[in-house]
Amino acid sequence: MRIPPLPLVQTVESIRNLLATAYRRLVPGHVALMELITAGWITQAIHAAAELGIADELTDGPRSNAELAAAVDADADALQRLLRLLISYGIFTKQRDGRYALTPMAEALRRDSPISLRDFALFIGSSVHRNRWSHLVDAVRTGEPVGERLDGVPFFEYMRRDPEFGDLFDHAMTSVGTMEMEPLLAAYDFGRYETLVDVGGGKGSMIIEILRRAPGSRGILFDLPDVVAAVPDRLAEIGLADRCTVATGSFFDSIPEGGDAYLLKRIVHDWAEPEAERILSALRAAMHPDARLLIIEMVVPEHTAPHPSKAIDLEMLVHPGGRERTESEYREFLARHGFTLIERVPTVASLDILEARLS
Repeated sequence: MRIPPLPLVQTVESIRNLLATAYRRLVPGHVALMELITAGWITQAIHAAAELGIADELTDGPRSNAELAAAVDADADALQRLLRLLISYGIFTKQRDGRYALTPMAEALRRDSPISLRDFALFIGSSVHRNRWSHLVDAVRTGEPVGERLDGVPFFEYMRRDPEFGDLFDHAMTSVGTMEMEPLLAAYDFGRYETLVDVGGGKGSMIIEILRRAPGSRGILFDLPDVVAAVPDRLAEIGLADRCTVATGSFFDSIPEGGDAYLLKRIVHDWAEPEAERILSALRAAMHPDARLLIIEMVVPEHTAPHPSKAIDLEMLVHPGGRERTESEYREFLARHGFTLIERVPTVASLDILEARLS
């Protein structure tokens, strides 16, 4: 995967925001607003395409509407109406002979695509996810996530009680993580550390990729026992069992000692201040004076232009109850809990790496 230079990505993003702003100012306000109001319909259309497996059926080449409808068990007329909308946004294409084919965006809906967002589309368009967002006004009024009120338990506990939805969430996050991996590894030299501890590292995708690129480093993957149960076998299969160990426990209680760097990728934003404080307290107890804390999160920019972090921030409000933060908010947050922010390293994946040390 070829990573474009960060300045180029930032320039393209600025131009896109300028054009979008100009468009919104040129058209009548109600027209621009109507387009935003109905944007959710596109999300559900993408979800339907993912659920039907349309992209998978086009992997071997273009197919007619009748062939495709039979393959995905859909009504032919309804299918062409769905595809007509998606084609207008560059998702799929219709050839001159009337057959449908994949586009680069449609490729990302294939199950076996190198970077597949199919599972993420299924998660975002799922009835559980939609239901929580329908209660956004309640979250804004109270400042509290809506899931616990709807289900009687916090978000992550709900996923354990609903294994099907929990698996969907895990697969969705894995697909997003795959998309982010190369930009992160290109932006930061993780190999400078002898031992890295991936805190809440799930099934190990991050630490595995780091160790593959850093032959002189060792890793410790730390997460709940049921999360990492299958990881030792995977490490053995790929030849990393001698360089990566698996430790189990809760990052609210204690975290393995001995690391030169502690990774927290998309962990801090999941939790409200009291829970986040417990995580940082456990880190302080585990880290030696020269160790580094690497928080990998979206950082909310101070400008007024659109940015993914601003939408994800509301996702955190609706679901687990966490939040995204600006750089100054991270600096203050870390200082309150015994850390000093040293450096912020941006990447082309909209994620930043915040390097901190013990104060």
